[in-house]
Amino acid sequence: MKDCLFCKIIRSELPSEKVYEDADTYAFLNIHPVNYGHTLVIPKSHAENIHDIPSEDFCALMETARKLSTIVKESTGAEGINIGINNGSVAGQIIFHLHVHIIPRLPDDGHRHWHGKDYQRDELGVIAAKIRTKAEKLQ
Repeated sequence: MKDCLFCKIIRSELPSEKVYEDADTYAFLNIHPVNYGHTLVIPKSHAENIHDIPSEDFCALMETARKLSTIVKESTGAEGINIGINNGSVAGQIIFHLHVHIIPRLPDDGHRHWHGKDYQRDELGVIAAKIRTKAEKLQ
């Protein structure tokens, strides 16, 4: 995609601190990291989000994220790793080219997770039934 920021990075039209590249994926350091070593892994083929990407490209993306997560953890001395994908602006997606965040985590690093909600009465069963009904069509 011509104007996509991450596509421009892949084409070397914009700089990045690349940490890994293969035929299908590209990984580089986030310039506004949660913690140092915060890495972004992107597919080389443009997909806006998880709903747009072909299965084989998604598998390649996640395999790269899986392999790099261990390397990022070891390289930064982190005690843990968060792996995340934001899909859509309401979910915090800013660049509309699918990307996986590998975030090194350290004790007391200040990064906070979301708070949980409690289901009311029968909501748990109602939502589960809706998901199950649609998921049955996947088989």
